Amino acid sequence: MKREVKKFLYDIKTSIESINSYLGESRNFFEYQNNKLLRRGIEREIEIIGEAMSRILKLAPDLQIENARQIVDTRNWVIHGYDKVDDVVIWGIISNHLPKLKIEIDKYLDQK
Repeated sequence: MKREVKKFLYDIKTSIESINSYLGESRNFFEYQNNKLLRRGIEREIEIIGEAMSRILKLAPDLQIENARQIVDTRNWVIHGYDKVDDVVIWGIISNHLPKLKIEIDKYLDQK
């Protein structure tokens, strides 16, 4: 695997870990929804994840990451549709998709 690809995978892993850190153990949707700083921080991490995935797709299109294209599309939606970002959708991504993505990313980062 190219060194650049590993760097982008690591960036994704770091952003997922940052989101988990921001939320803490409580992971309370209503706290998330009522905290603008928290929402913006998480949205920024999602942007980073999407941008890193976009770069990975260009460098290593054969890398098997489920929903890779949707991850890039989510990044575009958060950036360009900032006024239409739905807290429930973001929360669903955090709760349902990021744990799976982290497992996939860790698998590749663990390879030599």
